[in-house]
Amino acid sequence: MPFTLPKLPYAEDALAPVISAQTFSFHYGKHHKAYIDNLNNLIAGTPYADLSMEDIIKKSAKDEKGKGIFNNAAQSWNHEFYWNSMSPKGGTPEGKMKKAVEDSFGSLDDFKKAFKAAAVGQFGSGWAWLVAKGGKLAIETTANADTPLAHGGKPLLVADVWEHAYYLDYQNRRPDHMQAWLDKLANWSFAEKNLG
Repeated sequence: MPFTLPKLPYAEDALAPVISAQTFSFHYGKHHKAYIDNLNNLIAGTPYADLSMEDIIKKSAKDEKGKGIFNNAAQSWNHEFYWNSMSPKGGTPEGKMKKAVEDSFGSLDDFKKAFKAAAVGQFGSGWAWLVAKGGKLAIETTANADTPLAHGGKPLLVADVWEHAYYLDYQNRRPDHMQAWLDKLANWSFAEKNLG
């Protein structure tokens, strides 16, 4: 069964002004769709064709000949996770998630500073992740299509720092985009659900 572009959890203009409808339309309708279409073409008639997206990522990450499959599967998965990592209401962590953030980083403000520094410091294209690791929360960055999922990690939230995620709205001001993303869009209830 071919993969399909997942439905969004909100309208394409719901994250404005942090992410404009124009940026969203290109990012979701063109970039994400292309990864899905490429993946379907690459896995057709291969042993990957009957696997779940997660299994394709884990298996192709170790397959030198499967780089194209990995890149398109991981980008498809990363983007779906990214759409869910945002909410038009944003908010702050509560309950178990609030405690985990405070235990791991000291405070929400300290987490935001560290996460923003990691996202801004990611050289070139990539992702900034909040992950659960060894009973604590940690911040990781990955380049290009890489994802903690390929390495046994447990992602909770992700911010996309590829230029197509923000350039129409912020040009080269990645720090401003990340601050607005953290303050207004980060979906803490999604993170808590992933924390389990």
